[in-house]
Amino acid sequence: MKRKHSEEKDESTPQKGHLRENIEAILVAILIALFIRTFVVQAFKIPSGSMKQTLQIGDHILVNKFLYGIKIPYWNKIIIPFKEPRREDIIVFKFPQDPHKDFIKRVIGVAGDVVESRNKQLFVNHKPVNHDFGVHTDPQIISGNIRPRDNFGPVTVPKNSLFVMGDNRDESFDSRFWGFVDLKAVNGKAFIIYWSWDKQNFGIRWNRLGRILR
Repeated sequence: MKRKHSEEKDESTPQKGHLRENIEAILVAILIALFIRTFVVQAFKIPSGSMKQTLQIGDHILVNKFLYGIKIPYWNKIIIPFKEPRREDIIVFKFPQDPHKDFIKRVIGVAGDVVESRNKQLFVNHKPVNHDFGVHTDPQIISGNIRPRDNFGPVTVPKNSLFVMGDNRDESFDSRFWGFVDLKAVNGKAFIIYWSWDKQNFGIRWNRLGRILR
């Protein structure tokens, strides 16, 4: 009887070993996923049309969080800097008026730049800028005394800050309305569309999958 009990105990040992190995593998996978999401790359979904035609509602993008430096999570403090955002980069950042929300816009001006708009014509450092990606859908010109959409500035971008705008210039809530983005609030640079769902037509936008963002 003692021998039988010993044999049963020996048979259960490998099962416990396999269970432990599986648990360890799952934990390691979770830690790797968290590390990648925190420091390397993160997925975002586009909820609005402020970046049309570059980004459509329902586009799912990947954001490079490593490009601008390594941050301490929750403190947004850069411990290892690499490079700063440049003009025309598409960035994801914490909305200055509500840090719990993530916004996506394009960098128009960096620290020291003078940004201005006159009747929808954008100027950076007193030179007219005509971006291929910047579109206007409303022919109406709004006075700067009413709203800064079409006429604002000139404003100088402060140190460690960015001036951002949506590509859909007439339908974007951006730096023209609420000011500058602190570099510490930048999550990363958007670089690819990995999925795109057209909710209205209930279908996949196959031609957008894998598109590199510029």
